[in-house]
Amino acid sequence: MIRPLLIALSLITAPVSAQEAALSNTAVQGLDLQRYAGQWHEIARLPMFFQRNCVANVTATYTPRADGMIGVRNACDDKEGEAMVSEGVARPVSGQPGQLEVRFAPDWLAWAPMTWADYWVVELDPDYQWAVVGGPSRKYLWLLSRTPSMSPAQFDAIKARAARRGYPVDRLVISPDGISGD
Repeated sequence: MIRPLLIALSLITAPVSAQEAALSNTAVQGLDLQRYAGQWHEIARLPMFFQRNCVANVTATYTPRADGMIGVRNACDDKEGEAMVSEGVARPVSGQPGQLEVRFAPDWLAWAPMTWADYWVVELDPDYQWAVVGGPSRKYLWLLSRTPSMSPAQFDAIKARAARRGYPVDRLVISPDGISGD
């Protein structure tokens, strides 16, 4: 009698537990762009066309500009060890501190909505030592750190939170030196 009751109870509460474990895919509410500025190292990312030739030393550097925009400089090394650099700009989304839009197209195309891509900071260390960047589509995901590598335990914890937000973390491309130590 008790066993069927326990089974029924577990079936009823299982969906609730799974829902409680999920995190919404929203941007952080408090993003200080001055603190976020500077260089970030890519620890891992979802595969994407525009980074197909990046194999090492992947960085993103953000620089606040006088016009309220943020300068963006993405750099990496290709398989021959040659540096690849892409320059762009980001702009804050009004009323959404953790949401930015980024553009790598020329200035004269800034008017076209399709040249801007969502850039949501969905997780952020209180000390701005690591960040997780994604967007509403969940097609993009970057795990960034102020240092070139992080511990396996820290990586696993951050990756688990990204998974709870619905990102396909099983497809992550991990930077060669992205995970090290204990």
